[in-house]
Amino acid sequence: MSLETIHYVEDGPIGTITLNRPHDGNMFNVTMCHEIRDLFNEIRRETRTRVIVITGAGDRFFCIGGRKDGMEETLLYAGTLPTLEIYEAIEKCQKPVIASVNGFAVGGGNVLQMLCDCTIAKESAVFRQVGPMMGSFDAGYGTWYLEDMVGKKKAKEIWFRNPKMSAREALDLGLVNKVVPDADLAAETRAFALEIADRGAFALASVKAAFNARHGGVSGLSRMAHDLLLRAYLETQEHHELSAAMAGKRRPDPDKFGH
Repeated sequence: MSLETIHYVEDGPIGTITLNRPHDGNMFNVTMCHEIRDLFNEIRRETRTRVIVITGAGDRFFCIGGRKDGMEETLLYAGTLPTLEIYEAIEKCQKPVIASVNGFAVGGGNVLQMLCDCTIAKESAVFRQVGPMMGSFDAGYGTWYLEDMVGKKKAKEIWFRNPKMSAREALDLGLVNKVVPDADLAAETRAFALEIADRGAFALASVKAAFNARHGGVSGLSRMAHDLLLRAYLETQEHHELSAAMAGKRRPDPDKFGH
């Protein structure tokens, strides 16, 4: 793929997406949203990688939200920054996705790291929701997922008061999994990803789908049932006997279903 706003590299089983707009806080724009969405669609269809990492270019910003520059001035969908397409792409990806937070994770950037399956942050990273300070908000992903991580009362405080949170505070709240010295972020992220990559890919995909089914409604349940469980069923003796019976226009033999 030709990429304008992000970089993508593969290192063995690890694929790393780098948000590459450091001059503007690695903020989402419409091009970045579409590039990340399309890249995840490609990643889902290849078997080279087993774990995906998302990080930001430079050493100051992970991501501090989004800009609508260049978009239509309309209240219709064309005037909406399609960040939801990024979040949905992360959920749809059957591979674990790790956020490697290398600086400020603010607004949509904080929601982005929350949507990732695990988060490693450097010591100097800062986390914050600022929507209400600007007359904005992030319902759904930004509220439900935060509540799951830190509890309802704390999630409301974060959204109502908009405090800055250090990496250590975020760790204590359950907002991130691990905090490491700044200089060790890349190495620690790689070690974390490689440990996960050693696990069974099908099992990891199933576990991720099970977690996502809770909020995903019919889509989440279908991903578990259709993409994973059905695929496993298609390898059973029962499936093979039923298919053969249908093709041969005969009754299936239950003794061949297996146990």
